[in-house]
Amino acid sequence: MTHHVLVVDDDPTISDVVRRYLEQDGCRVRLVGNGEAALAAAAAEMPDLVVLDLMMPGIDGLEVCRRLRKDAPELPVLMLTALGEEPDRVAGLEVGADDYVTKPFSPRELTLRIRSILRRAAQTDKPHPVLVDGDLIVDTSRRVATIGGAPVKLTKGDFDLLAFLMAHPGRTWSHQQLLEKVWGWSVGEAGTVTTAMARLRAKIQPDTGSPQRILTSYGAGYRYERVTSRA
Repeated sequence: MTHHVLVVDDDPTISDVVRRYLEQDGCRVRLVGNGEAALAAAAAEMPDLVVLDLMMPGIDGLEVCRRLRKDAPELPVLMLTALGEEPDRVAGLEVGADDYVTKPFSPRELTLRIRSILRRAAQTDKPHPVLVDGDLIVDTSRRVATIGGAPVKLTKGDFDLLAFLMAHPGRTWSHQQLLEKVWGWSVGEAGTVTTAMARLRAKIQPDTGSPQRILTSYGAGYRYERVTSRA
């Protein structure tokens, strides 16, 4: 299957390099240089994935991601950020980006990341069970999570992480294992897991003084403990 990838970057050199590598990988690529053009291109033909530069004149990458996700909540988005812009990378994940790559980057690594995201996106079409732990219900087919009947607002990455942990209660997963199992990366930054875990915890266990469900196995990683299994 040929995937349609929209690349949004105001640097033509970067855009051209990304285009060549993606086309070699069998993708159909459209290049645009700003946020306004990105929104117009997506309205004309919704892509299978967007590679989105964070810092652009006019409408920046964060706002483009917000608007795209309103019309297409499941649209995979990979953000390009400058080295050292950690707050911006966190903001990108908060508005729904599935992944980020820092500049300068390896075009081959970018291609592998895109392939992993597309593979995970395809898996969401398969039927999956409903995961239940007390008042927390995660419907992995409809990709909806609720606590006490109230919807929990999760990014695509948040949802994938929560569903994976709930499906393997009691088992400790290291940062590297989670990068491989949830993100599909053989190489990646541990900070991605740390940031995602903190964000997810805040959404499903607001009482930080008495953590439940997602627990830290110090020096080893994280594990999910079912609240319904406790006495």
